[in-house]
Amino acid sequence: MSIRVIVADDQAISRQGLRMILESEPGIEVVGEAVDGLDALGQVERRRPDVVLMDVRMPRMDGLEATRLLRGVEGVEVIVVTTFDLDEYVFEALRAGAVGFLVKDSPPERIIDAVRSVARGDALISPEVTRRLLDQFASSAPSRAGDPALAELTPRERDVLLAIAGGRSNAEIATHLQLEESTVKSHVRRMLAKLDLTSRVHAVIYAYETGLVAPGSAPGERAGERE
Repeated sequence: MSIRVIVADDQAISRQGLRMILESEPGIEVVGEAVDGLDALGQVERRRPDVVLMDVRMPRMDGLEATRLLRGVEGVEVIVVTTFDLDEYVFEALRAGAVGFLVKDSPPERIIDAVRSVARGDALISPEVTRRLLDQFASSAPSRAGDPALAELTPRERDVLLAIAGGRSNAEIATHLQLEESTVKSHVRRMLAKLDLTSRVHAVIYAYETGLVAPGSAPGERAGERE
């Protein structure tokens, strides 16, 4: 089945460019375009996409609010599209429910890979960008240190959380922990449910907020492990 995508951007040239890139790829279908956040909400209700590419700065309703309102819509994932890879709004968009972000001038193959990655449930943010992004905003994030929910995780689920915080995909986690990929997916589902999180990106943020991963640490490195 094709991956159904909606493109939300107030600039027609940006929408058309993304549509051309995505529709050049077999198995991806752009089922709608939205000119702002309100339009995006209506398009999602009518078209039921798998992925929404959401610009941040739009009239009437911006991408942050639209992403927040789409957070509870089952089966719909939001990728925020920004001008700069450390846009000041990116962290808030991720907290609002986006599963990752793209820079507007990303090469076509990166945009296609991002849509496919999100559709199959993998992380979108690379280890390098994860570290830079969260290091910048971790100081302003509310602390969840000592969250008792962490104690509910099995050692393997905790390992999976750390691997996700390091930006690893399910396939990479499977190799790293010597597990089947299907087993990793099961661990991810259980870990997210126990921590009341809705996506892998939220798991990364949670790892920083609880101090499980320290700002400035290497990808996947526990807090306190640096020299």
